[in-house]
Amino acid sequence: MTAARTKAHAQAVDAAIDLFSRQGYERTTVEEIADAARVSRATFFRRFRSKEDVVFADHELLLEEVVVMLAATRPEARASEEASNHDAAWDPAVDPYLEVCRAARLVFDHHVGQRETSLARHRLLQQVPALRDRELVTTHRYERAFTAYLRDTLPTERSSSTMSIAFAASVVAVHNAVLRRWLRNPYLDLRPDLEEAFADLRKVATAPTDGPAPDSARAGAAPAEPDGRGPGSKRVVVAVLEEGAGPDDVARAVRDVLA
Repeated sequence: MTAARTKAHAQAVDAAIDLFSRQGYERTTVEEIADAARVSRATFFRRFRSKEDVVFADHELLLEEVVVMLAATRPEARASEEASNHDAAWDPAVDPYLEVCRAARLVFDHHVGQRETSLARHRLLQQVPALRDRELVTTHRYERAFTAYLRDTLPTERSSSTMSIAFAASVVAVHNAVLRRWLRNPYLDLRPDLEEAFADLRKVATAPTDGPAPDSARAGAAPAEPDGRGPGSKRVVVAVLEEGAGPDDVARAVRDVLA
């Protein structure tokens, strides 16, 4: 990503959020955003498809950066022959779970590093339902990128779609929980909390898979059905939390269910 492209997108995001906040989303025109961002209307539409998209234009670039960063640690991108073999021993230096957490941390650091923009966007999202929907789309795109990376990069015995989806969703949920806390009090340093929660998720994900099954009541999982599904069968589980649950609560619930 070039510095000029990054600067152009940042200017457009700031201009749009400022205008929406002062004038209202519906009353602000594309022409006004283009003028404030110092680009022509034609240039605006070449870079951004709509007023809605420009609010998240910086995250479009960030998602590209995340995908590139993850791609650099895929098996085919590694230097050694052993590491490029999908069934090779898992090299802790390129732990796929750790790489996903690093990518999520990059997103968190982007929000913190652009504090005023992040806070203004958060306030704007509370006022405009269409933008909240667009934020959900952006969140799901990160989650899909993490899932695809894990499915393609984890050792064979751990690369099932179910496990990849569960870990990717857990990382995104923990990231969003910590981010919401920061948005409510942006002077807090919550990165240690984020790191601890990610460490808990990785600990669960890397636990041995061939040991005895835990007590289903203690682990929070439903017991096997009479149709013969045993302890070794795959299942999808859901953790339900109260509104306002913190990152420790999220990590603990996911850990208990996945255990």
